[in-house]
Amino acid sequence: MMKGAKETLTAILLGAGNRGMTVYGEYALKYPEKLKFLAVAEPIKIRREKFAQLHEIPPNKCFISWEDLLQEEKLAETAFICTQDQMHIKPTIKALEIGYNVLLEKPMAHTLEGCIKIVKKVEETGRILGISHVLRYTNFFSTIKDTIQKGLLGNLVNISHRENVSWYHMAHSFVRGNWRNVRTSSPMILAKCCHDLDLLFWMVGALPKKISSFGSLIHFNSANAPKNAPKYCVEGCPIEDNCLYYAPRIYIDIIPIIQILEKSEKKGFRFLANLRKNHIRFLTGLSKLVKLLHRLRYWREWPVEPLYSGLPEESAEDYSDDTKMKILKTSPYGRCVYRCDNDVVDHQVVNIEFENKVTVNLTMHGFSEREGRTLRIDGTKATLIGEFSDAGQKITLFDHFSGTEKVIFSQQLFLDSSGHGGGDFSLIDAFLETLVGKRKSQPLTNANETLESHLLSFAAEDSRLKGKVIEMQEFRMKAQK
Repeated sequence: MMKGAKETLTAILLGAGNRGMTVYGEYALKYPEKLKFLAVAEPIKIRREKFAQLHEIPPNKCFISWEDLLQEEKLAETAFICTQDQMHIKPTIKALEIGYNVLLEKPMAHTLEGCIKIVKKVEETGRILGISHVLRYTNFFSTIKDTIQKGLLGNLVNISHRENVSWYHMAHSFVRGNWRNVRTSSPMILAKCCHDLDLLFWMVGALPKKISSFGSLIHFNSANAPKNAPKYCVEGCPIEDNCLYYAPRIYIDIIPIIQILEKSEKKGFRFLANLRKNHIRFLTGLSKLVKLLHRLRYWREWPVEPLYSGLPEESAEDYSDDTKMKILKTSPYGRCVYRCDNDVVDHQVVNIEFENKVTVNLTMHGFSEREGRTLRIDGTKATLIGEFSDAGQKITLFDHFSGTEKVIFSQQLFLDSSGHGGGDFSLIDAFLETLVGKRKSQPLTNANETLESHLLSFAAEDSRLKGKVIEMQEFRMKAQK
């Protein structure tokens, strides 16, 4: 946690969605001595009012749009910007001009031009800007970075990294959800994998030299739609009993959450999974007495929470099965996954050669049995294998000389820990530390570092679309013009 802080930092929030409400907002509620929100901008009334109530923000400091909030004089030290991907550039530049330090959700911007504009504005204003590449701040990836820096792997040779997007996350976010379409969000390699490319750049510790990429949308399209499948799952789908993506299965039966609990090493979590899956009537009765069981029975967190965006007040707090079924009749999340307006890829590979001769391959796909990242790093002295998933984390080091293996990091699933394996709160701690320290400095995930990893995303997409190897120095120079 943040050390040496002698003041409560004040902030404004632009976007009270999942990240704004449940990450930055939760942090401020848990650590009120460190962070206090003084104003909020959010177009969805129920979110705006909920955030204002939780953080005791007066009505005159609640705004529908970020433009309205940033027309006011500077209200706080920091702006937390959590708008949609295509709404990052203008509010970030405006906030920096007003004098706010900024913590910006990833990706920095949905275009390369926008990223460069933000970096130049940071240099011009001298303000501090952090990007929420939260995985650098996890104990898991910090351990890997430390292992590399200590020379335990010898010289790096190759990294094989997989972004295993679970089948339900793919359907929820990138087929039915906000990140499904390049025109309204950004390419998959940026929206989902800028985290991974940032990690690879950070771990290798050198500039990328060449990059190539291949990928496509292979499954979630009309060609794979079942015969006579309706637009919405609940309109009488002929294969609803055995369709993996049948909406009530995901949002009412909460099969994704049950599967996470089932894979846990903790017997208690497996017991809860069995209770929710096979004894729903018994659980319904117990839920009236036990708060934890009520949460499990009437699940309102991810992936359910987005269903309730923009609903009238009378439905906003009703998480019954009947209400969820009613919502799924018209919600984007109730659509058949084969009849959506999605166009982002559902699988992609990226190959990179760095200036120090290290080679890297990144694989992203949306068909994993569990959510998480797996990686293998081979060096001249040892091999490291890591698993970072929703069921737990583990890093094993295999020493070539002795032939021994050692688990150097292990952590089980904890439902109440901060998101991204604890990285969310650690990121906020680190960012606030840069603001309260005697000597202010740009954070670990600063604008210049982020620009380089974002360049990788844009170059990878360019390579995929044009079918060619991209020379990064040439790509970098063109981007800077």
